[in-house]
Amino acid sequence: MNIAIGTDHGGFSLKPTVVDELQKLGHMIVDCGAVSYDAADDYPDFARAVGAAIQRGEAERGIVICGSGVGAGIAATKMRGIRAAVCHDTYSARQSVEHDNLNVLALGGRIIGDELARELVRAFVTAKFSGAARHVRRLEKVLGIEREER
Repeated sequence: MNIAIGTDHGGFSLKPTVVDELQKLGHMIVDCGAVSYDAADDYPDFARAVGAAIQRGEAERGIVICGSGVGAGIAATKMRGIRAAVCHDTYSARQSVEHDNLNVLALGGRIIGDELARELVRAFVTAKFSGAARHVRRLEKVLGIEREER
């Protein structure tokens, strides 16, 4: 699977760990920056780049990392077709894909360490949307809200 990844300065130090884990699992990386540390950069720029890569079909899923994960997750959800959430536990990282068809995982580089990041990445990328009737029904309602609000 192609996975887009983007991080600002707050998540930059966690990026190599996430990329390494994705590559170990056999995934291709679509690098949406940052390519170097810049204390003045802004998370919306990287969240937008990850979302755009998914919208263009260059990536099936994405991972955004900022200091807390919250800002990058919020920014990503503003884009049509992007369903992002902060997940700092493996249950949420897996269940959000299985039940809600999450396509962007948001992580807090100042909140979690390397080993938890690896576990979260594994849970996120190995999970599949269940397709259960109740989950499809709920997803359609979410997509309906998106269509109405845009």
